[in-house]
Amino acid sequence: MTTNQTKPSIYGLTRDQLIEWALLQGEKKFRATQLWDWLYRKRVQSFDEMTNLSKPFIALLKEQFILNPLEQVVVQESEDGTVKYLFMLPDKMMIETVLMRQSYGLSVCVTTQVGCNMGCTFCASGILKKERDVTAGEIVSQIMLVQKYFDERGLDERVSHVVVMGIGEPFDNYEHLMNFLHVINDDNGLAIGARHITVSTCGFMPARIKAFAHENLQINLAISLHAPNDTLRTSLMHINRSQPLEKLFEAIDYYSETTNRRVTYEYIMLSGVNDTPEIAQQLADLIKPRNKLSYINLIPYNPVAEHIKYERSTKESTAKFYDVLKKNGINCVVRQEHGTDIDAACGQLRSKQIKKDRSEKTTA
Repeated sequence: MTTNQTKPSIYGLTRDQLIEWALLQGEKKFRATQLWDWLYRKRVQSFDEMTNLSKPFIALLKEQFILNPLEQVVVQESEDGTVKYLFMLPDKMMIETVLMRQSYGLSVCVTTQVGCNMGCTFCASGILKKERDVTAGEIVSQIMLVQKYFDERGLDERVSHVVVMGIGEPFDNYEHLMNFLHVINDDNGLAIGARHITVSTCGFMPARIKAFAHENLQINLAISLHAPNDTLRTSLMHINRSQPLEKLFEAIDYYSETTNRRVTYEYIMLSGVNDTPEIAQQLADLIKPRNKLSYINLIPYNPVAEHIKYERSTKESTAKFYDVLKKNGINCVVRQEHGTDIDAACGQLRSKQIKKDRSEKTTA
């Protein structure tokens, strides 16, 4: 019999996989349907609460799975309603999840890897290198624990939007990512609409962007761009050495032609680095041929102590940059900020906690 640390979370199974598993155990299909209902409609916190399942079946579930594999370590609440969670995984590694209150509903940003190897020089997530992928069950659990907060308080609120923009590169964890998306999008479960889900990639393996085009999902694709030319982008994002803009946009164009879906480009504004009117014109020229299916998010930079060479663009610089794009007919917006009074940069809370733990061990 496996230990809790090595048992998978049942949240990692899609509904079809859960049905297949139940049938292999000699159970009827409707048992899997009942189980799915307990997990995602009633959202129980233990197998023992599943009162219409037989005791032998519950014993089997306990033997082969755990329910929620995450332990809450730190919670930070912002004045604007943003909540940042630090969760511990069964192997004691830690990940971050963020709840953001938007005008259109509750949006959760999930993490797909413990650490990150993409090497973006401005990002807190990459300060600590990738240690492992986060499993589909562990990604789903991030949503379930955020939703649990509202369920326990009897609040009639539900997670309605999901962005896969936390620590790590989602397309470097493709299989677990896809299982996660199918679980949360399932109409018989959490029923988070595909058009309310966004996956962000820095361009790791353009072939995965092409594969994503054939998943037959209406899920949104976002590209972490941050520079309109290879020289500047390589200085900011090491992934650009192996996957330069020509390769990246060949895959993006394939995705757009195949799906006819809009691509969002994320662009963090770094003072004196990528925020001049000249660079804005380069960005406009890059996007113009694709503007019908493009949208640019200009993102205020959240300073990171380890990356002191970068500062946030001024409001004046951002406004000038925005104006150049708009004059060129580019669809763009300056993203609303969330959680600026807490550890706002992605990966910052995790990095701080790990340093604290290491310091305590050293002084003990």
